[in-house]
Amino acid sequence: MKFVQTAADPHSNARCGLITTDHGEIRTPIFMPVGTVGSVKGVYHKELKDDINAEIILGNTYHLYLRPGLKTLRAAGGLHRFESWDRPILTDSGGFQVFSLTQIRKITEEGCTFQSHIDGSRHIFTPENNVDTQRVIGADIMMALDECCPGDADYRYAAKSLKLTQGWLERYAKRFHETEPLYGYDQTFFPIIQGCVYPELRIQAAEHALRFADAGIAIGGLAVGEPTEKMYEMLETVCPVIPADKARYLMGVGTPANLLEGIARGIDMFDCVMPTRNGRNGMLFTWNGIMNMRNAKWENDFSELDPYGTSFVDHQYSKAYLRHLFVAKEMFAGMIASEHNLAFYLDVVRQSRMHIEAGDFAEWKEEAVRKVTSRL
Repeated sequence: MKFVQTAADPHSNARCGLITTDHGEIRTPIFMPVGTVGSVKGVYHKELKDDINAEIILGNTYHLYLRPGLKTLRAAGGLHRFESWDRPILTDSGGFQVFSLTQIRKITEEGCTFQSHIDGSRHIFTPENNVDTQRVIGADIMMALDECCPGDADYRYAAKSLKLTQGWLERYAKRFHETEPLYGYDQTFFPIIQGCVYPELRIQAAEHALRFADAGIAIGGLAVGEPTEKMYEMLETVCPVIPADKARYLMGVGTPANLLEGIARGIDMFDCVMPTRNGRNGMLFTWNGIMNMRNAKWENDFSELDPYGTSFVDHQYSKAYLRHLFVAKEMFAGMIASEHNLAFYLDVVRQSRMHIEAGDFAEWKEEAVRKVTSRL
């Protein structure tokens, strides 16, 4: 895999780039739909490709390891073949999911012991077997195993957590270079920068992680409880440390405004469950603002769902119809909303690329943030 910067905004740190993988090219800035267990919830692959135009999607190592399991994935020839997706895939390490288990996991220098949320069985992720697991899954981009430090951790805990993550990274990189891809195409991995909300720890983490970074690097441990202003401060701290020839991936973020502000600070890649999760609960993101589709105000509004939308569903269905589906608890409601929201997120990064290339991103971004954060 390789990354090259192709354009830069003169009035911010926003930039465009191109990631090349054996499964295709990815234009950045990019948003990556989350396909936790081998599917993006409620959206057909045809719509992901033809309507939403997702250039890369995610899989989740923790969930895929537990179900369907490595034996099935290996027999299928990896996740691409198993889920019939021929474009790039990125897998996280499962570290965040294990972090979220709190009551049923134990973290040591060796690795992380945890209980399955499915049947209570005990498992361990070490840097070494996490590499092996992600080799079997077969993603184009793998994430190094890390500890996701809580956003409200004190300095002492954050420093101890970072030291653990750094030790795991060294072992992960060693194992990665001792092994080979299993399915005839190349894989790479991104180290993850941790350090909570402490600038000196973030810089230390970035400098250490860059020793192991090839084409890209991830920034983790943000949007996990810290104020949004702190997240932006950490991006302003870390991004200048990362060389221009490395793709910068902000993990698990976020709202449309977060994407725009992250791009302005130099981020290239994003993922989040918000477009589909919030969509299934009736929330639509648009260039006019945020709509709650259960509100009575849409009951007799027969105008198209989103006149500025890029998805087929935006012009096929009315606001009144979608509200009716949500009130009736039809699963089709969540499918329509998910497709719309994902197409909108991809439009946010597409328009960002256009304005970066035109040189007016910084000015456009201010008005765009105002629009996407308003409530309709």
